[in-house]
Amino acid sequence: MEKYNWADPQSGTAFPIAKAGYPFIFAFAFITAVLALIGLTFLTVIALIMTVFTCCFFRDPDRVIPDGNGLVVSPADGKVVAMAPVSDSPLGKEPCLKVSIFMSIFNVHVNRVPCDGNITGIDYHPGKFFSANLDKASAENEHNKIFLRTENNQRICFVQIAGLVARRIICHLSGDETVIRGQRFGMICFGSRLDVYLPADTKLRVTLGDKVQAGTSVLGTLL
Repeated sequence: MEKYNWADPQSGTAFPIAKAGYPFIFAFAFITAVLALIGLTFLTVIALIMTVFTCCFFRDPDRVIPDGNGLVVSPADGKVVAMAPVSDSPLGKEPCLKVSIFMSIFNVHVNRVPCDGNITGIDYHPGKFFSANLDKASAENEHNKIFLRTENNQRICFVQIAGLVARRIICHLSGDETVIRGQRFGMICFGSRLDVYLPADTKLRVTLGDKVQAGTSVLGTLL
């Protein structure tokens, strides 16, 4: 039987919400209250729907993390839209495997660290805002590259990529920081994508089109 653990302390609430969502939720709730007070029923209903949707978008459920040597978990909820060997990546010219996960506005957008290791660098780039499910989004959209080295000296890179609607990438990590598999590290607001670059000999455990959950779904095993 596969073992699991908690990477982060449990929230202790039935419907945890990421702190980044509080300003949006309070703003929509305030607008809803004002519209209700002045008697604009139709607009009040629309604003209430937006408030509920925003609460759902910024939901941050607790996740149990699979425990095992060399496991790499998904850093995001969403759908695997691309996976292939590449010879030119943020890791350099050495061959590696690239797995791309597209997050729609209906997915949980909190991102989690894919495996245990040490953060060796973070490289943010401003850019464009093409739809995140397009291949060119990896190179041309606003993105944030996070480099990690495992205890076995294997290098991994995971990249937060802004999408068509997304305008804010949040990352709480810093260089030379030790992290564990499944811990929360940030989020991307309103539709986005995560690319993960793994060693070429990684044994993948997902296929194209699979739906994955951050911290829970295993992308592959490092050999």
